[in-house]
Amino acid sequence: MAVIRIVSNIAVESPEAARNFYVELLGLEVVMDHGWIATLAGETRAAPQLSVAYEGGSGTPVPDLSIEVDDLDVVLNAARRMELPIVYGPVTESWGVRRFYVRDPFGKLLNILSHAE
Repeated sequence: MAVIRIVSNIAVESPEAARNFYVELLGLEVVMDHGWIATLAGETRAAPQLSVAYEGGSGTPVPDLSIEVDDLDVVLNAARRMELPIVYGPVTESWGVRRFYVRDPFGKLLNILSHAE
């Protein structure tokens, strides 16, 4: 038996608003949209992962989602253009990631990160 993928399901009042937010902020592609549910995906595939934690590191709250990107500055600039409050960071952490936190329109805390070079 092998886990093929893990899908994050976020309860929202408006799948359309959520779709628009994640497409604008992260450039995700809509791969399925039934009105009541929309599935967004990136270009690459990664091994299934599930993290469990009692804090988010550096004394921060545990984020609802951690999203690794290849260019943190592109997403940070998009967040600023969208006038999203940056909840934490941007900061380079001692464990080798550069990251910042923002909230989506439904209050979910997003940890946007890239591995420091």
